[in-house]
Amino acid sequence: MHWSDLIAEEILKRNPDKEEYVCAAGISPSGSIHIGNFRDIATSLFVARALERKGKKARLLFSWDEYDRMRKVPVNVAKAAEGFEKYIGYPYVDVPNPFGTEHATYAEYFEKEFEASIDKFGIKLDYRHQASMYRSGCYRKYIIEALDKRGEIFDILDGFRTQDAVEGEREAYYPVSIYCSECHRDTTKITAYSDTEKKAEYQCACGHHGTFDFNTDTDCKLAWKIDWPMRWMYEKVDFEPGGKDHAAPGGSFDTSRVIAEKIFGIEAPVFKGYEFIGIRGTTGKMSGSSGLNMTPDTLLKIYQPEILLWLYARVETNKAFDLCFDDGILRQYFEFDKQYDQYVKGEADDHVKSIMESCLLTDKPIQTVPISLLVQLGSIVDFNVPMLETVFAKIGQPYQYADFAQRLELAKYWLENCSPENANKLIPYRNWEVYDALNGEQKREIALLHDYLVQETYTLDELSAKLYEIPKTVYGADLPELKKVQGEFFKAVYKLLLNKEKGPRLYLFLYAIDKERYVGLLDFSTERTEEEKTPLSQLNREPVKEAKKKIEYGDPDPVAPVKDEITLDTFNQMDLRVCKILKCQEIRKSHSCYRLTLFDGIKERTIVSSIKDYYTPEELTGKKIIVIANLQPTRITGVTSEGMLVAATNNACGCQVIFVDDIVPEGTMIR
Repeated sequence: MHWSDLIAEEILKRNPDKEEYVCAAGISPSGSIHIGNFRDIATSLFVARALERKGKKARLLFSWDEYDRMRKVPVNVAKAAEGFEKYIGYPYVDVPNPFGTEHATYAEYFEKEFEASIDKFGIKLDYRHQASMYRSGCYRKYIIEALDKRGEIFDILDGFRTQDAVEGEREAYYPVSIYCSECHRDTTKITAYSDTEKKAEYQCACGHHGTFDFNTDTDCKLAWKIDWPMRWMYEKVDFEPGGKDHAAPGGSFDTSRVIAEKIFGIEAPVFKGYEFIGIRGTTGKMSGSSGLNMTPDTLLKIYQPEILLWLYARVETNKAFDLCFDDGILRQYFEFDKQYDQYVKGEADDHVKSIMESCLLTDKPIQTVPISLLVQLGSIVDFNVPMLETVFAKIGQPYQYADFAQRLELAKYWLENCSPENANKLIPYRNWEVYDALNGEQKREIALLHDYLVQETYTLDELSAKLYEIPKTVYGADLPELKKVQGEFFKAVYKLLLNKEKGPRLYLFLYAIDKERYVGLLDFSTERTEEEKTPLSQLNREPVKEAKKKIEYGDPDPVAPVKDEITLDTFNQMDLRVCKILKCQEIRKSHSCYRLTLFDGIKERTIVSSIKDYYTPEELTGKKIIVIANLQPTRITGVTSEGMLVAATNNACGCQVIFVDDIVPEGTMIR
């Protein structure tokens, strides 16, 4: 039985007679939606389909959490528009569109980007926009209910904390954030609240003091662990998955489950935690430096929709798997084709059948043309369709364009953008550099192959036999190391034709491609041309980058004794906060210092740091670090430094900056 069927049975056991079951998922449009978030949708999709297989009606509810605060500026946004740090703290729905498209807001741009890719899967989602839900007043009575029960909510939250609450913390707690009417950020603090009038006084970090009437005003949002169970109640959710961080003991789900029961009086939905996925082989043009976003649409450039869904469906949610940009993808296609063909022929076991029923969203048949063949042969004929049809016919697999149309574009994109080193391109002229390195017997092998290809007509089997016969002719059939010699011969042919030691099966390659395109590359009976005097190894050679300065480390410094004790109040006088490095610039006439422009959660600041010997600007830009922000400014190498970064220094390692995980928002205090 498929894992989604087990979840469906648990749902039905709880509530067997419900008219329609709701399987929920949700994502914040903080930027281009990463393929990792797609597991949220895929998991709910498979459970909904399992319910439908049992004759039940199921709806796939998807919430756009666009009323969440903007926490950071993604790389692609920073490149498209400057100064978006000023919108940190705004709800995403109120941040302007940075790309100049027809979309009204930041949130709408990324929502429509994601929805367009979902349409390609054929998945039907019931979208719920949380900004509209909050601002229309749909949640008003539940917000007021949460405020009325804020003491109980605090006690529940406090029960999951490891630190004891401080005096006055419970009385000052409110389960809701107000967006400031002046600066539009959520950097507000409720200073007074009337339980009878449902009105609050608040002050904002921007300096504004305001009044908020929860009976009429709507620019507020419940905290996540209260918002989540409130929406379970409102939408009557039966199932919702979540990442392993939410599923951890004492995590978001455990907390929200208790709030659902004790505050909103409902049983939490069936929940399933899922493992995060891995990305393998992001090399070539798909490296991280390119700024490429790993969105579903990106994956659909190399994967068919059904195969992506199959990858999610075939493993249980608590198990990780890799999406492959390397040649592992060819293996994944092969395994899918094998299971799909078994399913179509009625030969699949129950497990494979349930996987296929989960991931195949239409009745349209899939043509399982081997993508490895499209990759190997496509690059040789420049992905020319008529030539590919001819090649397939010659090797006894007469696929037509209609059979391989979709996979051809996927194979081409993968080869050119993810694995250009595997492209099989004939070299432009004879490779004398390789030929001159061959011994006399090896040169005779090449001459025999050339003469055979030019003079003979042959079948595929005859060509295959000839390739193994040539080394026997030159060295003798009784040579003890014949297999090794044959391997060296094949390697030499590949190098003379493709300038690499391996390639597609040689007999298939030589037979499929018009021999007039390559026989001249095996003919060394004439003198080298002027063009051929430039060795192929010198073509397209990239300039050598200046080597990073090598630093020699020594033995570790003696361990320093622990310093005199300080009080917590003394420690708290230091403003240690997370900052993001926006720019890293060299300072004229300084051999060791960089000028770092940081965003500290409120504003930009400049610090000077003597870390030039240990990091390049590229290694620092975009990273998050810890900074002492209230250090008295001082002039260093002619630049006013407004703080100091935190780093570890030791003779054994030099200066190593303490970096912070990107998930931590700028301005977060270190306590």
